[in-house]
Amino acid sequence: MPNLLDIRRRIRSVKNTQQLTKAMKTVSAAKLRRAQERVFSARPYAEQLKRVLANLTAKIENVAHPLLEIRPEERILLVVITADRGLCGAFNTNVLRAASSFLREHGGKKVILATVGRKGRDFFRRRGIPIGFEFVNIFSKLDYGHARDISEAIAKAYSDADVDAVYIVYNEFKSVIQQRIALEKVLPLTSLDVEPAAGEIEYIFEQPPQEIFNRLLPRYLEVQIYRALLESAAAEHGARMASMDAATRNAGEMIDMLTLNMNRIRQAAITKEIIEVVSGAGAL
Repeated sequence: MPNLLDIRRRIRSVKNTQQLTKAMKTVSAAKLRRAQERVFSARPYAEQLKRVLANLTAKIENVAHPLLEIRPEERILLVVITADRGLCGAFNTNVLRAASSFLREHGGKKVILATVGRKGRDFFRRRGIPIGFEFVNIFSKLDYGHARDISEAIAKAYSDADVDAVYIVYNEFKSVIQQRIALEKVLPLTSLDVEPAAGEIEYIFEQPPQEIFNRLLPRYLEVQIYRALLESAAAEHGARMASMDAATRNAGEMIDMLTLNMNRIRQAAITKEIIEVVSGAGAL
């Protein structure tokens, strides 16, 4: 049975842990507000750009671009976006489970992995699964340049016909306490990937359509990658805040339980001493 000194040490240790989890929750809450604003700002632009390009692709003929070429999906590039750090509940586990399920479903095809985040890279590396290219330590100071670097690597692999399709799996931010696993097809872009517009849209081009596509398609890929990174960053902060809040509550419950045990042991010790005193006095 532990003595009073051991319990006091345990209570002091749990209190120190509780202070750390409470501080991490506060930091994640502050970062979440900024990340949430960036997500809400990026969503409309990314969705509208995808819709416009899909409609243009369906209406315009004889426009050639390497990113519009449709080939049988024999070689697939899967971009897996995870976090660089842990302590965020099931955030990384859910993404890695979805990526592993994708690999099993496409076992008869060649799937090339591109990992964004340290947790995903380490997960597949420990299992001996080859990784095409990786990007780590970008979420501490996430900016548009990171999305440009990733999209350039993806565009080069698709343009060189090294892959026939590009998918991306990540945590989509729904609310502070809820994330949704999203698996999206990024390339090739077709009109079937978006919801149809409310009415027929006619476009008037001031520049040749080929020139417009040459400029917009790389931008489209960059924006879609950037939006996915922002969604994942916001979802990570929300998951970490919820996880640290639960850890703080659990630490408080453990402190209460240890304090109760300490009081019981101390009361038993006092009762034993009183009995010994009374017994000694009665013997005299």
